[in-house]
Amino acid sequence: MLFDESVMKSLLPQIIAIAREAAAAIMSVYADPSIAVMSKDDHSPLTQADLAAHNIICLGLNNLDLGWPVLTEESAKIPFEERKHWQRFWLVDPLDGTKEFIKRNGEFTVNIALIENGVPILGRNF
Repeated sequence: MLFDESVMKSLLPQIIAIAREAAAAIMSVYADPSIAVMSKDDHSPLTQADLAAHNIICLGLNNLDLGWPVLTEESAKIPFEERKHWQRFWLVDPLDGTKEFIKRNGEFTVNIALIENGVPILGRNF
């Protein structure tokens, strides 16, 4: 069952606040002249900004107490066998564009979307 417009209107300000809080944490790391870069298992870069945004967004979404799972790039790998049964979940990339963030070219975003039956029904990026 898709949400009606009133539900969307009530959720959007909360999602915007979560995204802005994550963006502020990212920008505080961005302001630091020395960004420490780690590597994930797939050898892609990971920074403290990725982790800070991930923690803020996951906490914020879980605090909404809606019971929907959160799938992020930084989360532990959740097997597809489990995920394929999710009808509604949050899809998050806490810092989309980590390589650009490291290059300091300003081309990165925070992405938060609510997915229902494989279709994005609510989303925001900053």
